Amino acid sequence: MRLVVLGGGESGVGTAILGKKKGYDVFVSDFGKIKENYKEVLTINRIAWEDEKHTEDLILNADVVMKSPGIPEKAPIVKKLTENGIPVISEIEFAIQFTDATTVGITGSNGKTTTTLLTYHLLKQGGLNVGLAGNIGKSFAWQVAENKHDIYVLELSSFQLDGIINYKPHIAIITNISPDHLDRYNYDYNLYIDSKFRITKNQTEADYLIYDNEDEAIQNWLKNNKIKANKVPFSLTGKPENDGGYIEDNNINSTIKNEVFTMPINELALEGKHNIKNAMAATAVAQLLNIRKQTIRESLTNFQGVEHRLEKVLKIQGVQYINDSKATNVNSVFYALDSMNAPTVWIVGGVDKGNDYDELMPLVREKVKAIVCLGVDNTKIINAFNNVVDVMVETTSMSEAVQLAQRLAEKGDSVLLSPACASFDLFENYEDRGKQFKQAVHNL
Repeated sequence: MRLVVLGGGESGVGTAILGKKKGYDVFVSDFGKIKENYKEVLTINRIAWEDEKHTEDLILNADVVMKSPGIPEKAPIVKKLTENGIPVISEIEFAIQFTDATTVGITGSNGKTTTTLLTYHLLKQGGLNVGLAGNIGKSFAWQVAENKHDIYVLELSSFQLDGIINYKPHIAIITNISPDHLDRYNYDYNLYIDSKFRITKNQTEADYLIYDNEDEAIQNWLKNNKIKANKVPFSLTGKPENDGGYIEDNNINSTIKNEVFTMPINELALEGKHNIKNAMAATAVAQLLNIRKQTIRESLTNFQGVEHRLEKVLKIQGVQYINDSKATNVNSVFYALDSMNAPTVWIVGGVDKGNDYDELMPLVREKVKAIVCLGVDNTKIINAFNNVVDVMVETTSMSEAVQLAQRLAEKGDSVLLSPACASFDLFENYEDRGKQFKQAVHNL
């Protein structure tokens, strides 16, 4: 069997290693440049590869193709594969056939990284033999090739879910859904919503779907579509009829199979309403997998937050600098601004993914005193907020953005990097953007 891997990054190289181990004839092709460390791994494992081109003769003879999530369906080589009837799948779909581990699949427009890491933390503290993969950490396929975990907690993007045929998680979480990546879904929000719900399409009556019961897109989809999995909703305002998470007397409560877990909200390590929801989702998983209540409580208390997600960097002359570089869409920024308790200088901008800034207007009016636009093209942001905020400045340099923000901020204010956009105009990725922000703050 010939396996062709499109994309020589983490998921591609992991898939190639697993494919080779399972006896496939493997070829890796990347239209961009493959990083030196990955080239080395491929060469050591005697896996053929090419970069900066796609040689059709070496690709169109595949029995199966694993496409990295970053490559769009409309890429010419992907179109040709589809026309030739060659199956194009995701890393998750390829790897799952080679493990009998239980998987917890986590998706959503926001909060999925925090929820994934929190869930992994709870299960690991509970003594389970658990791996962490998907959109985070070491590739799932690579771990299946080299490790033997009983359970995997997988962060799954819509792009990864688009490439599944048979994969089903035993426990699925949809943290929330809001418009994101619409450029990849023909600017049709419904296509994006359907993509997220692929996480439950193969689930059976023996499986579970945990979801935000206050999310409009989730509610509407569930009204109009039937699922087989057991529903486990969570909410800040209502109480579920059966299993699920809710708030009562300033406690988070989670009922699973008539067992109630309860804990004061103020003991949670993470702050903010959205993190109460993330904690409810992770707690439900821990209960379903029989983790002791005391362990869940301790784990929720001592969890360290996610880098680049509302990360407090430094306080300088009474001004708090906050790195929220991971906020690459409007909904993430909504959570960030909602959690601000001080007048805020907001650093925003990058590659727009079809953003609609209207839902931010009330928060920007209430919380934001000045905007620093950090991007190559800031027209849309300027047009959106010009009449709302008195001070707006533009720059294409992170160090200058931070210096401008420092000048605009007074004692007691916050400076928030929460870009609402992708980072590729000026940075390698959101991590690079966040690191440059932190460096610039330390240089003040």
